[in-house]
Parts: sequence; C-alpha cells; structure tokens
Amino acid sequence: MAEVVNLRQARKEAARKAARALADANAAKFGRTAAARAVQDAQAEKAARDLDGHRRETE
Repeated sequence: MAEVVNLRQARKEAARKAARALADANAAKFGRTAAARAVQDAQAEKAARDLDGHRRETE
C-alpha cells in the first residue's frame, strides 16, 4: 500500500528547498563573512588616514 502524503506540506517543503538553494547561490555569489567585511572596512579606514597624513596644510 502507498504512503499517504499531504500535498500542501509537500508543496511547502519543495518551495523551502528551492528558496534555500537560491539563497545559497546568492551567498556564494555576493556574500562575505562579517570578518571579511570588518577587515575591508579597517583597510579602507587606514588608507584614508594614511592619505590624510600626507596632505600639506595650505591656507
């Protein structure tokens, strides 16, 4: 005898799997970890400080 399946639940589960696959693909394509963002922000701040440190003061 076949197993009884609730079609509504099966449809929702399929939608969840598809959304998760899309989210994983987007994370791989666009995502960065919090640590990577922090490193990049720190590097940008240091570069700005270094550039400002080399400016001449003219009035």
